Amino acid sequence: MNEPRMNAYLPKVSIITPSFNQGNFIRATIESVLAQTYANIEYILIDGGSTDDTMAVVGEYHDRIDVIVHERDHGQSDAINKGFRLATGDLVGWINSDDLLYPDCVERIVALYRTHADGAIFYGAYSDWIDRDGQLTGFRHLPIPNRAYLLNQRADFVQQGSFYATRYVRAVGYLDETIHYCMDLDLWLKLLTKGPIYCDNGPAMAAFRRWEATKTSTGGGRFLRDIRQTLRRHGASSFAPTVINTQYGALRESLRQTPFFRILKGLRPLVNKSHAYRPLSVYTPYGRSTDSDAESA
Repeated sequence: MNEPRMNAYLPKVSIITPSFNQGNFIRATIESVLAQTYANIEYILIDGGSTDDTMAVVGEYHDRIDVIVHERDHGQSDAINKGFRLATGDLVGWINSDDLLYPDCVERIVALYRTHADGAIFYGAYSDWIDRDGQLTGFRHLPIPNRAYLLNQRADFVQQGSFYATRYVRAVGYLDETIHYCMDLDLWLKLLTKGPIYCDNGPAMAAFRRWEATKTSTGGGRFLRDIRQTLRRHGASSFAPTVINTQYGALRESLRQTPFFRILKGLRPLVNKSHAYRPLSVYTPYGRSTDSDAESA
């Protein structure tokens, strides 16, 4: 397959926002996309038939969003896949309707792409966490060297601000709509059979909003089961650390309402010493996290 000619044009980047009843947050998401410093962006918003004020907010930006779809769908993966099929960019990615991109996110992703045209996935190793009010609460540093590491060592990654070679997204058949929670993990593992992964190790490119209604917050044991099944389907051993971690997590979920959970909570400080979470420090010029002393997970 021929690689795109990097010096012939400014690569187009397609950004998809799937949404359903996110009127409280979608304005901030839209404005974070429209504030990108990179010029050649196609913005696609796919709404699943919201009944709150989402579409009123979207309507305020109708002349700045390239494609707006407002119709019932079969969930988040269906909405994103609609966007994938409509996308005309060289790179494509999605930002959920409660998360944020920082202004230079796409510009830095394109810089990676222009240097590494063989890549399948381009992302920032740092990602901020924000609360429902948009306040910084922490960050993660998740460098991923290759597919084997993601599959067997640590099935954790930064979806917010990640972008993919569109030709490879099509080649692997888009998102698997039968996977409810970790369809993004499944996509990454599929894409990494087509090309390598490249990361920007500078300040965070995006922010993940942690609040009570996110799928990550409400998934519990079902989320962990989805991850385990996805890993096993892609070839992870039952004894791989990634699979064992899901089993440990499932045990925690089952014990959460029991006295034993208090014992597990007491072990948290010991676990955190070897985990990728770090206290928040703020990179002043951008108002976002960075930590030059962060250890690789």
